[in-house]
Amino acid sequence: MDNRIQLVAIIGAAGLLLFVLELVRRRRLLERYALLWLLSALVLLGLAIWRDGLERLANAVGIAYPPNALFFVAFAFVLLLLLHFSAAVSRLADQSKVLAQRVALLEERLDEAERRAREDAAPAGDGAHLTREDVIEPVGARRASDR
Repeated sequence: MDNRIQLVAIIGAAGLLLFVLELVRRRRLLERYALLWLLSALVLLGLAIWRDGLERLANAVGIAYPPNALFFVAFAFVLLLLLHFSAAVSRLADQSKVLAQRVALLEERLDEAERRAREDAAPAGDGAHLTREDVIEPVGARRASDR
């Protein structure tokens, strides 16, 4: 591998590593996501520094030009990150759906409680005063009408 290519690969991998660390420090990237990025940056940096390791990897995979093996490893990490983020997005979409359903149920219960409060209000203006506990019960709690 040419010294210039190795130098560019080392600078690029070190730059990625420093950028990820800075994102974690500024709390722009959560630690659980940063672990994959840090691992990929460290592997790329290690392969960029260790010429023999990169050449061995290239020979084992059947890649004729060792710097291309570095791109292959980087591409594999990108695919791993995409799979990880796809799983996270799927989980968040399911949680959003459940939360939207719970909000709709709570709004329905609130509307029902307000309607009952208006119906039960005395004509003299002594309206019934509801508390939050009267309207919103903890998740999983049984309603008085269900008992």
